[in-house]
Amino acid sequence: MAIRILSVDDEQDMEMLILQLFRKQIRDKKYEFVFANNGIEALERLEESDDIALILSDINMPGMDGLTFLSKVNEKQNPLLKSIMVSAYGDMDNIRTAMNRGAFDFVTKPVNFEDLEITISKTVEHIEMLTSLEKGREQLIAIQNDLSVAKEIQMSMLPKTVPANIGKAGVDLHAFIHPAKVVGGDLYDYFMMDSEHLFFMIGDVSDKGVPAALFMAISKAIFKSQFSNRNGDSITEKVKIVNEFLSEDNSSYMFVTAFVCILNVKTGVVEYVDAGHEPPVIVRANGKTELVKKEGGMALCFDPTFEFESHTLTLHPGDKFILYTDGVTDANNLAGARYGLHYLQDFFTTGEGSTKETAKEMNEATLESLIDFIGPATQFDDITMLSLRYLPGVS
Repeated sequence: MAIRILSVDDEQDMEMLILQLFRKQIRDKKYEFVFANNGIEALERLEESDDIALILSDINMPGMDGLTFLSKVNEKQNPLLKSIMVSAYGDMDNIRTAMNRGAFDFVTKPVNFEDLEITISKTVEHIEMLTSLEKGREQLIAIQNDLSVAKEIQMSMLPKTVPANIGKAGVDLHAFIHPAKVVGGDLYDYFMMDSEHLFFMIGDVSDKGVPAALFMAISKAIFKSQFSNRNGDSITEKVKIVNEFLSEDNSSYMFVTAFVCILNVKTGVVEYVDAGHEPPVIVRANGKTELVKKEGGMALCFDPTFEFESHTLTLHPGDKFILYTDGVTDANNLAGARYGLHYLQDFFTTGEGSTKETAKEMNEATLESLIDFIGPATQFDDITMLSLRYLPGVS
């Protein structure tokens, strides 16, 4: 697209000289000129055409001089519209005033047309650079807006509140995601499968950002579909179906680690499948902590034929059960130190986490501890936790 240039000069031969000087650029559709005889006409031309990018204006003109015209142009507050002022040789006062009023450059009369050509070319290059930067800024804003919408959609897929039937079943539960980017790949879910069985899980997609968020959404949906379906399949059969579905056409070679649980709220027995995930922490009612023993288990999407195994553990009244992603234990500070699993255990054994009673208080205290530990360093992974207390008979 041609750069439109407004030439403002009361000398009639100026139009002919410019058309002659820039005939090649005009023919090649690089430049397109619009002409006015004074500032008043020039303002009219600007009103008629909102795509004028450069103004070449004489300072000394009847009707409205160039300096007054320049002030009117500045009122439009268009940072992409640049002005080159033309003044008599040695008229430094007017030139200084023009530059103070926002002129980009100037040339003096009698006009050296070679210098004028260079000055216009330089100004056009500057305008094109600013235009490119503005387009980049607009694209960045559009991307940020899209990511904000994506975050809202992603967060809307996760449960925000704990259904009353979970509390009535004697379970105090809370979960959160603290993404490293606007969107991330961690996931969790929980719901009562029936009056006696609580499904809850946590997962972590291998990638970060938008690709991980898309894969997270798919993973969350298929887990929900399988475990809300009371078809009699065992927990291992359901996890196998999820694995087969996610493995199909996985051209991005992502994988998902997950810890999938079904709690019998009457007995406290948790049947679980460990799909290559971090070992949960159990805080017993007496304050002692223990890790769930790792007993095999492969991340989802590696092998669609993998046979998962289930194991059981028992929660007693007052026990706390803490699931988390590796964004917790792998968090680093500027010194390169790692938060680590032992620090997490100590936090709930003798640290501030040991004084927290509700699942929400436990999660909030852990996140605060992590943020303090990371300090000014960059959080490079999503931080996600799902914590619960087993309180049978309490509603």
